[in-house]
Order: sequence, then structure tokens, then C-alpha cells
Amino acid sequence: MEKALEEIRPFLRNDRGDISLIGIEGNIVKVRLEGACVDCHVNQMTLKTGVEMTIKKHAPQVEQVINVE
Repeated sequence: MEKALEEIRPFLRNDRGDISLIGIEGNIVKVRLEGACVDCHVNQMTLKTGVEMTIKKHAPQVEQVINVE
């Protein structure tokens, strides 16, 4: 999972954001968007189209990625 997050981190950091892995429960991955990502109006789009797609590429068994605030 960390490998997937390392792949997406440069894009988030470029916009002054970051991401942390909170935990995995079954096929659901819990992450925390940080920095500028917290207040960004497109953070849910980033979560689904960027983070979730990247994680699923590395771990196809993942069904969903959710942001834990």
C-alpha cells in the first residue's frame, strides 16, 4: 500500500498536500488527506480518480478508499 501512496505523493505535495495511510479494514483502505488537500474543493475527486485508482492498480482487491478526517 505504501508503494501506491509513494506514487501519488509527489502530485499531492506539488499542491502543498500529502496523504497518510490510516488503516485497512477488509477491502477498504482508510487514508487521511493532509495539508492543502484538507480544504481543497476537489479533494473527493482527487481521492477517487487519483488515490483510489493508484491503490487499485497496486492492490486490485481493494474495493474502496475513504478519507478519514
